[in-house]
Amino acid sequence: MTLSFLNPLYTAVAWVITQIHTAYSFILPPDNGITWALTIITLTVLMRLCIFPLFMKQMRSSRKMQELAPKVQEIRKRYKNDKQRMNQEVMSLYQSAGANPLGGCLPVVAQFPIFISMFTVLRAIAADKAEFGMSQALVDSARSASILGAPLPETFFSAPEIADKIVIGLFVAVSSFTTFLTVRQSVTRSAQQMPDNPMAQQQKILMYISPLFAIFSLNFPLGLILYWVTTNLWTLGQQHWFYARHPMPIIDAKGNVIQPEPSHGIFSRILPKPKAAPEATPPPAPEPKIIRQQPQRQPRSKRTGK
Repeated sequence: MTLSFLNPLYTAVAWVITQIHTAYSFILPPDNGITWALTIITLTVLMRLCIFPLFMKQMRSSRKMQELAPKVQEIRKRYKNDKQRMNQEVMSLYQSAGANPLGGCLPVVAQFPIFISMFTVLRAIAADKAEFGMSQALVDSARSASILGAPLPETFFSAPEIADKIVIGLFVAVSSFTTFLTVRQSVTRSAQQMPDNPMAQQQKILMYISPLFAIFSLNFPLGLILYWVTTNLWTLGQQHWFYARHPMPIIDAKGNVIQPEPSHGIFSRILPKPKAAPEATPPPAPEPKIIRQQPQRQPRSKRTGK
Protein backbone atom coordinates (compact mmCIF):
# COMPACT_ATOMS: atom_id res chain seq x y z
CA MET A 1 0.00 0.00 0.00
CA THR A 2 1.50 3.30 -1.11
CA LEU A 3 0.81 6.79 0.17
CA SER A 4 -1.19 8.41 -2.62
CA PHE A 5 -0.29 11.98 -1.67
CA LEU A 6 3.37 11.10 -2.32
CA ASN A 7 2.68 9.90 -5.88
CA PRO A 8 4.24 13.06 -7.42
CA LEU A 9 7.40 12.38 -5.42
CA TYR A 10 7.41 8.72 -6.50
CA THR A 11 7.11 9.83 -10.12
CA ALA A 12 9.91 12.38 -9.69
CA VAL A 13 12.26 9.79 -8.17
CA ALA A 14 11.42 7.29 -10.92
CA TRP A 15 12.09 9.96 -13.56
CA VAL A 16 15.48 10.82 -12.03
CA ILE A 17 16.40 7.13 -11.89
CA THR A 18 15.44 6.77 -15.56
CA GLN A 19 17.53 9.74 -16.64
CA ILE A 20 20.61 8.70 -14.66
CA HIS A 21 20.38 5.12 -15.90
CA THR A 22 20.00 6.33 -19.49
CA ALA A 23 23.11 8.49 -19.14
CA TYR A 24 25.22 5.63 -17.79
CA SER A 25 23.88 3.29 -20.48
CA PHE A 26 25.82 5.24 -23.10
CA ILE A 27 29.11 3.94 -21.68
CA LEU A 28 28.07 0.80 -19.76
CA PRO A 29 25.73 -2.11 -20.49
CA PRO A 30 22.24 -1.09 -19.32
CA ASP A 31 21.55 -4.43 -17.58
CA ASN A 32 24.86 -4.49 -15.73
CA GLY A 33 24.84 -4.36 -11.94
CA ILE A 34 27.59 -1.71 -11.99
CA THR A 35 25.36 0.53 -14.09
CA TRP A 36 22.51 0.25 -11.60
CA ALA A 37 24.83 0.63 -8.60
CA LEU A 38 26.20 3.85 -10.07
CA THR A 39 22.64 4.98 -10.75
CA ILE A 40 21.63 4.52 -7.12
CA ILE A 41 24.83 6.12 -5.81
CA THR A 42 24.41 9.11 -8.11
CA LEU A 43 20.78 9.50 -7.03
CA THR A 44 21.91 9.50 -3.40
CA VAL A 45 24.57 12.16 -4.01
CA LEU A 46 22.08 14.38 -5.85
CA MET A 47 19.59 14.04 -3.04
CA ARG A 48 22.19 14.96 -0.43
CA LEU A 49 23.25 17.97 -2.48
CA CYS A 50 19.62 19.12 -2.54
CA ILE A 51 19.37 19.07 1.25
CA PHE A 52 22.81 20.62 1.73
CA PRO A 53 21.22 24.03 2.59
CA LEU A 54 19.59 22.32 5.57
CA PHE A 55 22.99 21.05 6.61
CA MET A 56 24.32 24.62 6.39
CA LYS A 57 21.47 25.73 8.64
CA GLN A 58 22.49 23.01 11.05
CA MET A 59 26.07 24.34 10.91
CA ARG A 60 24.96 27.90 11.70
CA SER A 61 22.85 26.69 14.61
CA SER A 62 25.76 24.68 15.95
CA ARG A 63 28.04 27.70 15.58
CA LYS A 64 25.63 29.82 17.62
CA MET A 65 25.60 27.20 20.32
CA GLN A 66 29.39 27.40 20.47
CA GLU A 67 29.24 31.18 20.82
CA LEU A 68 26.71 30.85 23.63
CA ALA A 69 28.94 28.46 25.57
CA PRO A 70 30.16 31.09 28.13
CA LYS A 71 26.59 32.16 28.93
CA VAL A 72 25.51 28.55 29.26
CA GLN A 73 28.41 27.99 31.64
CA GLU A 74 27.24 30.91 33.78
CA ILE A 75 23.71 29.50 33.89
CA ARG A 76 25.05 26.13 34.99
CA LYS A 77 26.99 27.74 37.83
CA ARG A 78 24.05 29.88 38.88
CA TYR A 79 21.49 27.08 38.94
CA LYS A 80 23.73 24.12 39.70
CA ASN A 81 21.39 23.02 42.50
CA ASP A 82 18.21 23.35 40.42
CA LYS A 83 18.45 21.18 37.30
CA GLN A 84 14.95 21.98 36.07
CA ARG A 85 15.46 25.74 36.27
CA MET A 86 18.88 25.39 34.67
CA ASN A 87 17.46 23.48 31.69
CA GLN A 88 14.69 26.05 31.28
CA GLU A 89 17.16 28.94 31.28
CA VAL A 90 19.46 27.19 28.80
CA MET A 91 16.60 26.45 26.40
CA SER A 92 15.35 30.03 26.74
CA LEU A 93 18.82 31.30 25.88
CA TYR A 94 19.00 29.09 22.79
CA GLN A 95 15.56 30.22 21.62
CA SER A 96 16.35 33.92 22.06
CA ALA A 97 19.58 33.51 20.09
CA GLY A 98 17.98 31.44 17.33
CA ALA A 99 20.03 28.31 18.08
CA ASN A 100 18.25 25.00 17.65
CA PRO A 101 19.74 22.02 19.53
CA LEU A 102 17.63 19.71 17.36
CA GLY A 103 18.93 21.21 14.12
CA GLY A 104 20.80 18.00 13.39
CA CYS A 105 17.48 16.24 12.77
CA LEU A 106 16.58 18.43 9.79
CA PRO A 107 18.65 16.51 7.17
CA VAL A 108 17.26 13.20 8.44
CA VAL A 109 13.67 14.42 8.26
CA ALA A 110 14.24 15.89 4.80
CA GLN A 111 15.61 12.68 3.31
CA PHE A 112 12.92 10.44 4.81
CA PRO A 113 10.41 11.10 1.96
CA ILE A 114 13.15 10.26 -0.54
CA PHE A 115 13.79 7.02 1.33
CA ILE A 116 10.08 6.13 1.17
CA SER A 117 10.02 6.97 -2.54
CA MET A 118 13.07 4.81 -3.24
CA PHE A 119 11.47 1.95 -1.30
CA THR A 120 8.21 2.28 -3.25
CA VAL A 121 9.86 2.50 -6.68
CA LEU A 122 12.19 -0.46 -6.02
CA ARG A 123 9.30 -2.48 -4.63
CA ALA A 124 7.39 -1.81 -7.85
CA ILE A 125 10.39 -3.02 -9.84
CA ALA A 126 10.63 -6.15 -7.68
CA ALA A 127 6.93 -6.81 -8.34
CA ASP A 128 7.51 -6.37 -12.11
CA LYS A 129 5.23 -3.32 -12.28
CA ALA A 130 5.97 -0.48 -14.67
CA GLU A 131 4.53 2.30 -12.51
CA PHE A 132 5.28 5.97 -11.82
CA GLY A 133 6.26 6.64 -15.42
CA MET A 134 8.81 3.83 -15.69
CA SER A 135 8.89 1.81 -18.88
CA GLN A 136 8.70 -1.96 -18.91
CA ALA A 137 12.18 -2.07 -20.49
CA LEU A 138 13.61 -0.17 -17.51
CA VAL A 139 11.89 -2.53 -15.06
CA ASP A 140 13.21 -5.58 -16.91
CA SER A 141 16.71 -4.08 -16.92
CA ALA A 142 16.64 -3.53 -13.15
CA ARG A 143 15.27 -6.99 -12.45
CA SER A 144 18.04 -8.62 -14.45
CA ALA A 145 20.83 -6.60 -12.78
CA SER A 146 22.82 -8.02 -9.87
CA ILE A 147 25.40 -6.70 -7.42
CA LEU A 148 28.07 -9.24 -6.45
CA GLY A 149 25.77 -11.90 -7.83
CA ALA A 150 22.70 -10.87 -5.77
CA PRO A 151 19.68 -9.59 -7.75
CA LEU A 152 19.02 -5.89 -7.26
CA PRO A 153 15.28 -6.12 -6.34
CA GLU A 154 15.64 -9.12 -4.00
CA THR A 155 15.45 -9.00 -0.21
CA PHE A 156 17.18 -11.24 2.30
CA PHE A 157 14.10 -13.43 2.73
CA SER A 158 13.11 -13.55 -0.94
CA ALA A 159 16.58 -14.33 -2.31
CA PRO A 160 16.52 -17.82 -3.83
CA GLU A 161 20.19 -18.72 -3.27
CA ILE A 162 22.26 -18.92 -0.09
CA ALA A 163 25.04 -16.91 -1.74
CA ASP A 164 22.54 -14.12 -2.48
CA LYS A 165 21.43 -14.10 1.15
CA ILE A 166 25.06 -13.79 2.27
CA VAL A 167 25.68 -10.80 -0.01
CA ILE A 168 22.50 -9.05 1.10
CA GLY A 169 23.32 -9.87 4.74
CA LEU A 170 26.74 -8.27 4.38
CA PHE A 171 25.17 -5.10 2.95
CA VAL A 172 22.70 -5.09 5.86
CA ALA A 173 25.58 -5.40 8.35
CA VAL A 174 27.46 -2.50 6.71
CA SER A 175 24.26 -0.43 6.72
CA SER A 176 23.70 -1.14 10.41
CA PHE A 177 27.30 -0.33 11.35
CA THR A 178 27.40 2.95 9.40
CA THR A 179 24.05 3.96 10.92
CA PHE A 180 25.52 3.42 14.38
CA LEU A 181 28.59 5.51 13.51
CA THR A 182 26.51 8.44 12.23
CA VAL A 183 24.27 8.44 15.30
CA ARG A 184 27.27 8.11 17.63
CA GLN A 185 29.01 11.01 15.91
CA SER A 186 25.96 13.27 16.37
CA VAL A 187 25.29 12.21 19.97
CA THR A 188 28.92 12.82 20.97
CA ARG A 189 28.86 16.32 19.51
CA SER A 190 25.50 17.05 21.13
CA ALA A 191 26.84 15.96 24.51
CA GLN A 192 29.75 18.38 24.15
CA GLN A 193 27.44 21.26 23.28
CA MET A 194 24.80 20.51 25.93
CA PRO A 195 26.22 18.47 28.84
CA ASP A 196 22.99 19.03 30.78
CA ASN A 197 20.68 18.13 27.92
CA PRO A 198 17.59 16.38 29.41
CA MET A 199 17.39 14.23 26.27
CA ALA A 200 20.97 12.99 26.58
CA GLN A 201 20.00 9.63 28.05
CA GLN A 202 17.41 9.02 25.33
CA GLN A 203 19.97 9.90 22.68
CA LYS A 204 22.43 7.37 24.08
CA ILE A 205 19.73 4.71 24.10
CA LEU A 206 18.93 5.52 20.48
CA MET A 207 22.62 5.25 19.62
CA TYR A 208 22.80 1.66 20.86
CA ILE A 209 19.40 0.68 19.48
CA SER A 210 20.15 1.94 15.97
CA PRO A 211 22.03 -1.24 14.90
CA LEU A 212 18.87 -3.22 15.60
CA PHE A 213 17.17 -1.50 12.68
CA ALA A 214 19.08 -3.98 10.52
CA ILE A 215 16.33 -6.48 11.36
CA PHE A 216 13.86 -4.31 9.46
CA SER A 217 16.24 -3.73 6.56
CA LEU A 218 16.27 -7.48 5.91
CA ASN A 219 12.94 -6.84 4.17
CA PHE A 220 14.43 -4.07 2.00
CA PRO A 221 15.53 -4.67 -1.60
CA LEU A 222 19.27 -4.74 -2.17
CA GLY A 223 19.10 -1.51 -4.15
CA LEU A 224 17.53 0.31 -1.20
CA ILE A 225 20.18 -1.04 1.18
CA LEU A 226 22.87 0.24 -1.19
CA TYR A 227 21.18 3.65 -1.11
CA TRP A 228 21.21 3.66 2.71
CA VAL A 229 24.88 2.65 2.91
CA THR A 230 25.80 5.44 0.49
CA THR A 231 23.90 8.11 2.40
CA ASN A 232 25.45 6.95 5.69
CA LEU A 233 28.95 7.23 4.25
CA TRP A 234 28.11 10.69 2.91
CA THR A 235 26.81 11.76 6.33
CA LEU A 236 29.93 10.45 8.08
CA GLY A 237 32.25 12.38 5.76
CA GLN A 238 30.15 15.53 5.90
CA GLN A 239 29.93 15.59 9.69
CA HIS A 240 33.63 14.77 10.06
CA TRP A 241 34.51 17.71 7.79
CA PHE A 242 32.26 20.08 9.73
CA TYR A 243 33.39 19.00 13.19
CA ALA A 244 37.05 19.24 12.17
CA ARG A 245 36.60 22.72 10.71
CA HIS A 246 34.53 23.95 13.68
CA PRO A 247 36.00 22.43 16.87
CA MET A 248 34.31 23.01 20.20
CA PRO A 249 35.59 26.09 22.05
CA ILE A 250 37.52 25.58 25.27
CA ILE A 251 36.49 27.46 28.39
CA ASP A 252 39.27 28.07 30.91
CA ALA A 253 38.93 28.42 34.69
CA LYS A 254 38.23 32.16 34.39
CA GLY A 255 35.35 31.63 31.97
CA ASN A 256 37.25 32.88 28.93
CA VAL A 257 36.48 31.21 25.61
CA ILE A 258 39.49 29.84 23.76
CA GLN A 259 38.78 28.95 20.16
CA PRO A 260 41.09 26.10 19.07
CA GLU A 261 42.63 26.04 15.65
CA PRO A 262 40.53 24.13 13.09
CA SER A 263 42.02 20.91 11.83
CA HIS A 264 41.59 19.11 8.53
CA GLY A 265 40.45 15.87 10.15
CA ILE A 266 41.71 12.70 8.58
CA PHE A 267 43.45 14.62 5.79
CA SER A 268 45.89 16.07 8.30
CA ARG A 269 47.01 12.51 9.07
CA ILE A 270 47.41 11.56 5.43
CA LEU A 271 48.95 14.68 3.96
CA PRO A 272 52.25 15.94 5.37
CA LYS A 273 52.18 19.22 7.20
CA PRO A 274 53.50 22.16 5.18
CA LYS A 275 57.01 23.10 6.05
CA ALA A 276 57.51 26.43 7.67
CA ALA A 277 59.16 29.06 5.53
CA PRO A 278 62.82 29.54 6.45
CA GLU A 279 63.41 32.60 8.52
CA ALA A 280 65.23 35.39 6.78
CA THR A 281 68.84 35.87 7.87
CA PRO A 282 69.00 39.08 9.91
CA PRO A 283 71.38 41.73 8.53
CA PRO A 284 74.76 41.98 10.26
CA ALA A 285 74.90 44.41 13.13
CA PRO A 286 76.75 47.64 12.31
CA GLU A 287 80.27 47.97 13.69
CA PRO A 288 80.54 50.20 16.75
CA LYS A 289 81.68 53.71 16.00
CA ILE A 290 85.15 54.44 17.40
CA ILE A 291 85.24 57.69 19.31
CA ARG A 292 88.76 59.00 19.85
CA GLN A 293 89.45 60.93 23.02
CA GLN A 294 91.08 64.25 22.09
CA PRO A 295 93.16 66.00 24.79
CA GLN A 296 91.36 69.01 26.14
CA ARG A 297 93.10 72.37 26.03
CA GLN A 298 93.79 73.57 29.56
CA PRO A 299 93.69 77.23 30.57
CA ARG A 300 96.93 79.18 30.92
CA SER A 301 96.78 79.19 34.69
CA LYS A 302 96.84 75.42 34.84
CA ARG A 303 99.60 75.17 32.29
CA THR A 304 101.92 77.53 34.21
CA GLY A 305 100.89 76.41 37.61
CA LYS A 306 99.80 79.92 38.62
